[in-house]
Amino acid sequence: MTRDGYGIVFGSAIATLILAVLYYQIATEIYLYLAILAGLFTLFCINFFRDPDATDRSAENQILSPAQGKVVQIREIEHDEFIGGPAQQISIFLNVFNIHVNSHPIGGVIKKFEYRKGKMLAAFNHMASEQNEQTVIYIENEKIRLIHKQITGLIARRIICRVKEGETVAKGQRFGMIRFGSRCDVIVPKSVRLTVDLNQKVERGETVIGELIG
Repeated sequence: MTRDGYGIVFGSAIATLILAVLYYQIATEIYLYLAILAGLFTLFCINFFRDPDATDRSAENQILSPAQGKVVQIREIEHDEFIGGPAQQISIFLNVFNIHVNSHPIGGVIKKFEYRKGKMLAAFNHMASEQNEQTVIYIENEKIRLIHKQITGLIARRIICRVKEGETVAKGQRFGMIRFGSRCDVIVPKSVRLTVDLNQKVERGETVIGELIG
C-alpha cells in the first residue's frame, strides 16, 4: 500500500474499532450499522491505495502507461510548444477501483512542472484535459520530449505529485497519485507510433502506449 493511504486507512480502522466497541457495550443497533459502514470503507481504502510493483518489459524506445485504467481519448494536436511541433494525446480514465499511483512514462529530466487550478468536471469528460485542476510534467531525454498530466475528476479532490524541476527520473518510477477517480494524459510527438487503441485497458508501468520510430 502506498504511504499516501496510511492516514486514511488507519483513521477509518480506528473508527471501525471504536464503533464496534460502542455497539458491544451499549448494544444499540445504530453503532453496529455504523461499524459495518466504517469497516467497508476501510476495506475500500485498502484496495484503493494498493501499490503493487509493475513488471517493466519495455524496450528503451518504448513509452509506458503512467496509470492503470482505460484509454478514453486519442487525439491529434496541431502544435505543442514544448514538443516543438505536431503532437498526439492519449487520455486514460481511472475509475475508483483502479490503482491510482502514477509513474513516469519515460526516463529523463524534469524540464518544467506546473500546477493549474481548475474545475471538477467528470474525468471521462474530454474537456477535463484543459479545464480541470491538474499537474503538468514536462520530461526530456536525448530522444524525446514528452508531457504527462495528473487531472482531477468529479470525486477526486487531491493530487499528490512529488517531482522537482531539474530532477532526473527513471521510466516507471512512481511519483504520486490522485485520490478517488481521475484522468492521466500523455502528450507525445506526432512521430511516435501509438500502440494502444481507444477503450483499451492499460496497466501502470507495464503497458506500452507508444514507441519511437528510427
